[in-house]
Amino acid sequence: MSTAAAPPAASAPERVDVAIIGAGIVGLATALRLLERRPDLRLAVLEREATVGAHQSGHNSGVVHAGLYYAPGSQKALLCREGKGLLERYCEERAIPIAWPGKLVVALDGSELPRLASLKERGLANGVDGLEEVGPERIREIEPHVRGVRALWSPRTGITDFARVTRAYADDVRAHGGAIELARPVTAIERRPDALVLATPRGPVQARAVVACAGLWADRVAALTGDRTPDSPSIVPFRGDYYTLAPEAAPLVNGLIYPVPDPRFPFLGVHFTRRVDGQVWAGPNAVLAFGRTGYRRRDLSPRDLAETLANPGFRRLARRFWRTGAAEMWRDWSKAAFVREMQRYLPELRAGQVAFGPSGVRAQALTRDGTLVDDFDLAGGDRVLHVRNAPSPAATSSLAIGSRLAGEAIERFGL
Repeated sequence: MSTAAAPPAASAPERVDVAIIGAGIVGLATALRLLERRPDLRLAVLEREATVGAHQSGHNSGVVHAGLYYAPGSQKALLCREGKGLLERYCEERAIPIAWPGKLVVALDGSELPRLASLKERGLANGVDGLEEVGPERIREIEPHVRGVRALWSPRTGITDFARVTRAYADDVRAHGGAIELARPVTAIERRPDALVLATPRGPVQARAVVACAGLWADRVAALTGDRTPDSPSIVPFRGDYYTLAPEAAPLVNGLIYPVPDPRFPFLGVHFTRRVDGQVWAGPNAVLAFGRTGYRRRDLSPRDLAETLANPGFRRLARRFWRTGAAEMWRDWSKAAFVREMQRYLPELRAGQVAFGPSGVRAQALTRDGTLVDDFDLAGGDRVLHVRNAPSPAATSSLAIGSRLAGEAIERFGL
């Protein structure tokens, strides 16, 4: 008599003390800080992509921010100042190039002077090193090809390669005994009385605690853990496109040239960045991406787009700022319009001297009432810490954010 074969037993989950979701610059900095403080910790970083820093950490201009823009006392202001010093020392120790070309924030006419004055007050309150208000003559000394009536000069704003920094963090995590599991997305999370079980395509992982640094998927991971409520922020992806200056036009820019920002938005506007490799980027704009990985105009995720359009916060935001959004969309599709924006600051620049360059997608947290979340949002739950919003200057602040999350995890979860 034959008997049916028993179904294979489910494999026992891998066991770790801490699972970190996301191998971007913040997730890896957190892993590193945890392992430095708790060398015997069993730690795994679970990353959906095949490389570390695949999204925001590897698609940015590389600016090391000095803390100029952020509301005094905010998480951005405090962690940027702390993180900048930590990053400087880390880059020096790891022989990662970091330069100090300085940033010039330029007012084109008198209408922008009140906002420039407010920005100066913020910078001084945040202790920005060497901050100086300058007039036309000094502007020409710093950036001879820029036009403007007044400017703020931040000589200790820097530039580095954050993709390289992210890879260095990953190397250090592995050297400290941590595991980085690439191409291993978390698809579900089960809460048990004494642990969390994370489902992945290569089998489950059981963790005492989870730190979620999921960037573009932060809200979805929060939903997997049961920590997302109707009032929790949602992620709306915004694409930013850059142009690159031709070699003959690159000498028009010595360092970093920025417009006076609009305080209603967390975006800084079209600016010029001389990178560590000598290239000069101009941009980015800020337009709705049609997918959370929508790096090209034609990239479309029906699920992502439908989710954004159904979001009541996004609809409120679109109604309130449709003119601004339409202008950004026009500059995105019209090179001539983009070049005209650049020429407001560099009149000598010509259309033939710029070419379409890289793009990035920003994970922007948005509340239900249509408010763009400006500050870092680091939230704690039952056995889970969430990074719900970590836009710029998260890369500059990464080691400080990692220290903050590591300390909270150790205390909260008894690690």
